[in-house]
Amino acid sequence: MRRLTVRAEQWPLKETFVISRMVQEQGEVVVVEIEEDGAVGRGECDRADCFDPTLKPVVEEVEALRPEIESGLDREKLKGLLPSGCARNAIDCALWDLEAKKAGRPAWELAGLGKAPTAVTTVFTISLGEPEAMAAAAHANRDRPVLKLKLGRNGDPERVAAVREAAPDARISVDANTGWSEQQLRDYLPPLKALGVELVEQPFPVGQDAALDHIDRIIPIAADESCLDRSSLEGLTGRYDFVNIKLDKTGGLTEALELAAAAKAKGFGIMVGCNIGTSLAMAPAMLVAQLAAFVDLDGPLLLTKDREPGLHYDGSSISPPTPELWG
Repeated sequence: MRRLTVRAEQWPLKETFVISRMVQEQGEVVVVEIEEDGAVGRGECDRADCFDPTLKPVVEEVEALRPEIESGLDREKLKGLLPSGCARNAIDCALWDLEAKKAGRPAWELAGLGKAPTAVTTVFTISLGEPEAMAAAAHANRDRPVLKLKLGRNGDPERVAAVREAAPDARISVDANTGWSEQQLRDYLPPLKALGVELVEQPFPVGQDAALDHIDRIIPIAADESCLDRSSLEGLTGRYDFVNIKLDKTGGLTEALELAAAAKAKGFGIMVGCNIGTSLAMAPAMLVAQLAAFVDLDGPLLLTKDREPGLHYDGSSISPPTPELWG
């Protein structure tokens, strides 16, 4: 007989996290644990309803499936009971972890990846702020190989220029978080390219992707908010160069791996991303990271402390998870 445990947790941030449409003071997560035959599978997701009150509370979504989960729900049936999103992610990843522990086999092997995961290099995210503040943060992290800048307001090229001066050797990607107009993108792309920006994430709000039909993408553009799961791909083809795969969007590792395969088949580059959370949320995404050209799994680096045991971060290099953490 299975037993489900679900709880909300708060993880304080080292500094206030700012993007174009939101300010965040702490990580808000939900942890799902499924115990069966002495094994415990765990998964973590973002508590999205804390930031969008129109959403159903994540804990309630999980609790609503308690009878099915405790009666033996599997990952395939789960997809038919919950839409893509945070609650399904936590349950799906807990089921992966449980299956791995009961089988005595690593999750990467169960996923058919063919070889064990290796260390990857993550971006380090700089919050949106005035150019001087972003430059100071970049200078403090100038030895990190890749910086990701949160943008989405007037004057963004000046922000990037300040960061470039403060961290001249770092690779740079930027994320507008839906904050730009079509004209801003047109105006910003040439100076951003001159500053060495390698990737632009989600310039426009969801539903305005067709504006990219008329844009010369001199810098590759990634779909984040516009890419939920495999159902999103048709509307992104020919408009975006990369898709940012986040387990909180796909509804777990199961769909994330299927999305990665489908996206690659359509010619998209792969990026793997995260919301703010602990190593438990990042661990399953490390499997997707093996397929990605851009990795953004720096959530634990933004916290005052991480879950223990956690992933091992050596600067911006992340080692694969141990079985004690997940998978």
